[in-house]
Parts: sequence; structure tokens; C-alpha cells
Amino acid sequence: VQLVESGGGLVQAGGSVRLSCAASGRTFSTYTMGWFRQAPGKEREFVAAIRWSGGSTYADSVKGRFTISRENAKNTMNLQMSSLKPEDTAVYYCAADMVPFRLTTRSSEYNYWGQGTQVTVSS
Repeated sequence: VQLVESGGGLVQAGGSVRLSCAASGRTFSTYTMGWFRQAPGKEREFVAAIRWSGGSTYADSVKGRFTISRENAKNTMNLQMSSLKPEDTAVYYCAADMVPFRLTTRSSEYNYWGQGTQVTVSS
């Protein structure tokens, strides 16, 4: 499975950015997909995840501001980020969990990772 993120960049506080993750693999629709982020000097942290059926979960820090979605027919996953804050600045990674039906926030349980895309929020 290969994952490729796109859509990062520089945005002002209060603005919006949409990240996308393109996945290869014939069974994309059964994967749980997640977004994680890592800021300089900090550990990678969970952002959001979405099950194959569409059920999702979010970190408290982004709840109400970020929306995760997926299009199984197109093998893509998206993260719509709104009301961005400087503390959202990080490299954002998409990840895939091969265990069907699970909805996990633990990075150790994700099997495949993208290369990451930088999101910088200026104040």
C-alpha cells in the first residue's frame, strides 16, 4: 500500500486548508484511515480517523474544526481543516490500518504511512 498526501501549505490563522491522501491497493475500502501530525520537537499525535463505513473519531484539539472524509471509489481520504490556529502547524501524515472494522487512535496500530505534508499556520 502506498499513501501520498497533498494539499499542505501556508495559511493564516482562522483560515482553511484541505488535505488529501491518495492510496493504492485494491482493498482500500476495508482500511481504517487516519491522520496524524508532528510539530517540531513534539511527538506524533493523533488527529482523526475514519472507518471503512464512515464512522469517525477526532482528537479533542480539532473536534468541531476538522472534518475527515473518504471516497472509497476513488481511493482517497480528505481532511478539511478550518478555523486553523498556529498550534495546528505540523507535518501531517495519513496512515492506513489493515485491521478491518477497528477505529484506533494509536499510531502503533497503523501499518502504512505517507511521507507527510507540511501545514504552517501564521498568526
